[in-house]
Amino acid sequence: MGKRKICFITGSRAEYGLMSRLMKKVQNDNELQLQIIATNMHLSPEFGLTYREIENDGLHIDKKVDMLLSGDSSTATVKSLGIGILGFADAYEDLRPDLIVVLGDRYEILGAVEAALIFRIPVAHISGGDITEGAYDDAIRHSITKMSHLHFPTTKIYRKRVIQLGEQPDHVWNVGNIAIDNIHHTNLLSHSEFEESIHFKLDQLTALVTFHPVTLEEQTAEEQCHALLDALDEQPLKIIFTMPNSDSNGRIIIKLINEYVECHPEKAIAFTSLGYLRYLSALQYVGVVVGNSSSGIVEVPSFHLPTINIGDRQKGRLQAESIINCLPTLPSIREAFAEAFNPNNHLRFEQVTNPYEQPDTANRIYQTIKSFPLEGLITKHFYDL
Repeated sequence: MGKRKICFITGSRAEYGLMSRLMKKVQNDNELQLQIIATNMHLSPEFGLTYREIENDGLHIDKKVDMLLSGDSSTATVKSLGIGILGFADAYEDLRPDLIVVLGDRYEILGAVEAALIFRIPVAHISGGDITEGAYDDAIRHSITKMSHLHFPTTKIYRKRVIQLGEQPDHVWNVGNIAIDNIHHTNLLSHSEFEESIHFKLDQLTALVTFHPVTLEEQTAEEQCHALLDALDEQPLKIIFTMPNSDSNGRIIIKLINEYVECHPEKAIAFTSLGYLRYLSALQYVGVVVGNSSSGIVEVPSFHLPTINIGDRQKGRLQAESIINCLPTLPSIREAFAEAFNPNNHLRFEQVTNPYEQPDTANRIYQTIKSFPLEGLITKHFYDL
C-alpha cells in the first residue's frame, strides 16, 4: 500500500496558523504524504499574498485555487464560491487525496467539501459544533459537518451538538481547540523583537483590534466601525489593527481603518496580516483585545487579557469570564472599555480558565487522521438521538 495522502485546504492566514503545526506532523511522518491546497485570501495581493507564509515555513503548496473576485458584495462572494468549486474539482482530479482536512466555517471551505463529496473523498473537520449567530458562517459550519466524516470539535458541548446533527459518536472526538495547543508549542517573540518586526513602539497600554462585518446584518459595517473608531479615539492607548477577512462589506471597514491610521500615525498602525507568530506574540504585550473575531473568544483568555467583544458576530459561542460583551454603539463600547480597565477586575482576568483548552490537541488529531480506517467511511448513517 502507498502512503496515505492527507490534503489540507486553507484559505486564510488565521486558519493556516491554526493548522500549521498539524501539517508539519503529517509532513514529518514517513507513512503519510502531505498535500496542501491554498485558496481564496492566500492568493490575493489585497489580503497580503499570505500563501508565502506557508512556503516560508518550509511547506510545499501542491495546488493553488484562485477564486476571490475583487468586490465584497453578496454577488461577488457567491461567484467566488462558484469559481472555487470549479478549481477544487481540477485539484482533486490531479491530487486524488485519501483524506481532506479542513477547519472552521468559511465559504471557501464549504466549496472545498462540496467538491469532495462528489469526488467521494472523506473529510476530517476541525472545530465543528460551534454557534455564531451573527454570521452566515454558522450555517456553513453545520453544512460542512454534514459533509464530513471525522469530527474534532473543541468542547464537550460542541461534540454533543455535532452528534445532535446526526453524526456517529465514535467519529466525533472532543479534542480542545488547536489554537490553544499551538500557543504552548510556539516560541513567541520578545517585546523588542515584536516591536522591531512591526516597526511600531508599544505603549504601556496598547489595544489589538480586529473587526469583521456581521454578515447576516444588512449594511451595518460602516456605522458599527465608526462607533468602534470613535470609542478607540477616546482611549489613551496605542492601537494595532488587523484587517478583516474577505467577507461581504469588509472593504468599507478596511477603508475606514486606513483613513484612521493615516490621521493618527503615532497612535495606530494597521496590518493586512500579522501572521500567526506575530499575532500570538502581540497578545503577550497588549492590554486589551477589541473587536468581534473568534480569536478574542478562543485564544485571548489563555493570555489572561480582557476581550471586548462587539455585537452579535460571535453570539452563541462558549465564553470565558474575561469576555466583555457590548453592543456595537459608542456608549456601549465606552462602557466596555471602562470595565476592561477597571483595576477591580484585574484578578478576574488573571484567574480566568479557558474552556477551550485541553492537552495535546494537535497530536490527538494527527494520530486519528493517520490511523483511522477510511474504508467505507464515505457511506454515512444518520445517528438518531
